[in-house]
Amino acid sequence: MLKAVPSRLFSAKNGRVDSEDRRSRHCPYLDTINSLSPFPTGRGLKSHAYIHSVQFSHHVFLNLHTLKFYCLPDNYEIIDSSLEDITYVLKPTFTKQQIANLDKQAKLSRAYDGTTYLPGIVGLNNIKANDYANAVLQALSNVPPLRNYFLEEDNYKNIKRPPGDIMFLLVQRFGELMRKLWNPRNFKAHVSPHEMLQAVVLCSKKTFQITKQGDGVDFLSWFLNALHSALGGTKKKKKTIVTDVFQGSMRIFTKKLPHPDLPAEEKEQLLHNDEYQETMVESTFMYLTLDLPTAPLYKDEKEQLIIPQVPLFNILAKFNGITEKEYKTYKENFLKRFQLTKLPPYLIFCIKRFTKNNFFVEKNPTIVNFPITNVDLREYLSEEVQAVHKNTTYDLIANIVHDGKPSEGSYRIHVLHHGTGKWYELQDLQVTDILPQMITLSEAYIQIWKRRDNDETNQQGA
Repeated sequence: MLKAVPSRLFSAKNGRVDSEDRRSRHCPYLDTINSLSPFPTGRGLKSHAYIHSVQFSHHVFLNLHTLKFYCLPDNYEIIDSSLEDITYVLKPTFTKQQIANLDKQAKLSRAYDGTTYLPGIVGLNNIKANDYANAVLQALSNVPPLRNYFLEEDNYKNIKRPPGDIMFLLVQRFGELMRKLWNPRNFKAHVSPHEMLQAVVLCSKKTFQITKQGDGVDFLSWFLNALHSALGGTKKKKKTIVTDVFQGSMRIFTKKLPHPDLPAEEKEQLLHNDEYQETMVESTFMYLTLDLPTAPLYKDEKEQLIIPQVPLFNILAKFNGITEKEYKTYKENFLKRFQLTKLPPYLIFCIKRFTKNNFFVEKNPTIVNFPITNVDLREYLSEEVQAVHKNTTYDLIANIVHDGKPSEGSYRIHVLHHGTGKWYELQDLQVTDILPQMITLSEAYIQIWKRRDNDETNQQGA
């Protein structure tokens, strides 16, 4: 049995023997290894590991910090090439060439427990109620430029953060999770997100938890902004991989409305004041919120509820620069319209399914009808931007679904495997293949679309 020792090495004068004091040699107990278990203690004569090795004849121990193996109670370092598979699982590494080839491979990997899997299409444990976070993390792990950045630790390990800053833990844990999800030599065909989620709980000050269901859009918004900030990004000037991949820009036109209870003449007079003239601001975005029409509760002859449907392009009309929408605050009302001025390489849609009021959260079950390829957004750009924006066509690569009631529901995700061109459905540990036409029948909540660049063509198996 293999025991892991996540401890520092102590010198002989502290009653412990330093690894350098013993010569490395072949260990006769390597054939006894059959599992990996954590064992939080040192290697000294009075340590739990030492006593355990004598009492239970478990002799091979691993230091999780140095990834060195030791034989106890003899206390010597073991050097053996057969142990490399274990250290690789704990800390996978990728060369630039391996990263460049990830989206060209359709080959299944075989885990050490005998199961086969596609790297990147890997289940995540639902520890209690963290499926909302699992779906978002799996979606982001299948965005190639973001994934590639975090697969290579050298890209971010030298970023300087203020003393005592805990937010960089989010970056480290996300990188570790990416490398485990894409590891072609995993022990099992699934991965535990526990360390990643512990960092989320800590860095969000318990806003997002493992034991309590959260909202996928709220988590995505917080996570992207937290990653951007932890990587040294700022709101305006300093960019990061997060903004390079997801950030677009738009113009927001706002016009204040007179109070609806005022007489018509007074309203007319107010509209000539500067305060009621339309203003315009330039703004950036990480995702676009698409509003669903209010769901009518129609019933047919059998008294069954009919679920309404709406085309994607209908709800995208919010961003055509013409459509006006009324926004109400406690005191004032405004009319707003939006026009896109820059489309990012990867565009996130968040479909607004939940409406909160003082008493409860209501869910809109409307099905959005969308093609999974060839969505052209050129008409949502202003004319002067259209001239310089050559590529405006997008293909879907990830679709997060919310099933069930607002507070009791569950999350699952559809992801495109770039190497095979096939779609897969992931729900926690379950991974199944799915036909592309089945994806559009779900209650889509979050979508990630990839922009086609240059002469790139659709590679999906639709």
